[in-house]
Amino acid sequence: ASRSSWRTREGDSSKARKRLERKPLSIERTKGSEILFGIAPCSLALSQSRRDLFRLFLKQSNGPRRLVMSEFVLQAMARGVPVHHIKRRELDDLCRGQVHQGVCLEVSPLRFKRLEEAEGPALGDEESLNRQLIWLVLEQIQDPMNLGALLRSAYFLGVDRVVTSQRNSCPLTPTVSKASSGALEVFDVYSTDDLRSFLKAKSAEGWEVVGTASKAEEVENVPVINCSEFQWNKPVLLVIGSEGDGLSLETQLLCHQVLAIPPGRELHPAIESLNVSVATGILLHSICSQKLRH
Repeated sequence: ASRSSWRTREGDSSKARKRLERKPLSIERTKGSEILFGIAPCSLALSQSRRDLFRLFLKQSNGPRRLVMSEFVLQAMARGVPVHHIKRRELDDLCRGQVHQGVCLEVSPLRFKRLEEAEGPALGDEESLNRQLIWLVLEQIQDPMNLGALLRSAYFLGVDRVVTSQRNSCPLTPTVSKASSGALEVFDVYSTDDLRSFLKAKSAEGWEVVGTASKAEEVENVPVINCSEFQWNKPVLLVIGSEGDGLSLETQLLCHQVLAIPPGRELHPAIESLNVSVATGILLHSICSQKLRH
C-alpha cells in the first residue's frame, strides 16, 4: 500500500512539474520594445545600427544549427547585447508561435521615415530627368506578409525608394521583417500622409506616374498597356493599390498610364487576379530589366 501511495505521489509530482514547465515564459520587456524573430531579420538587425538592441534569445541546441548560433553569440558580444539560451517552447511564447528558426531578438521598433528626411537628387535638370530612377508607391497595403514580400522584391530588383500611404497601411512589424527576409533591416521605407499631393508634386517635377490594374476594363480615362510594352525613359513612380480594391479611383486618375499583366490562359471567374506582391514582382522585373539591358 505504501509503495502504491509513493507511486501516486510521484505521479502527482511529475504532473505538477509538467504543468509548471508549460507555463509561458515570463520576461519583463523593455518599454516599447518588440520581438524580432528569424535568422535573417535578427542577424541583419544585429549588423546594422538602425534599432536599439536589448537581448538576444537563442534556442538551446547541439544540432546542425550550432554554428549559426555561435555566430549569433559573436555578433551579440560585439554589440554588447546580452544572450539568453532558452528552450524552443519559450521562444515560441516570445514570438507568439511564429517561425523563429531558433532566434529571437528584443529590439526597438522601426518607424517609417518621412519624405522630408529623404536624401536624393533633385530632378530639376535634363540630366537628372533622364536617369532611370524607380520608386515603388504603396496605397493602403494592409497585410504584413504582403508588405514584407513587396519590400523583398523591391530591394532585390533595385527599386530606389519605397513610399507608403500612412492611412490604412500596415506598420513595420516583426512579421513584415520576417516576410521580407530581413530586407526591412537594410532598406528604408518612407510614408506620406497625403499620397495624392505627393503624386501631383512628383508629376510636376517630370516623373511618370504609372498605375496598375488586373483588368483593363476597370480603368477609366487612363491608357492601359501591357507591362512588356512600357518604355522606361524618365523617372518612374510605380503605384500599387490595396489587396482587395486595388488603386482608388482618385489615385488612378493621377496616373499617366496603367500597366496590366496579360494572363497565360482563359481564367476562371473566381481566379482572375494575382496576389499583390506577386504582381508587383512581375511588374518591377519587367521595368527594371530595361536598366539591365542598358
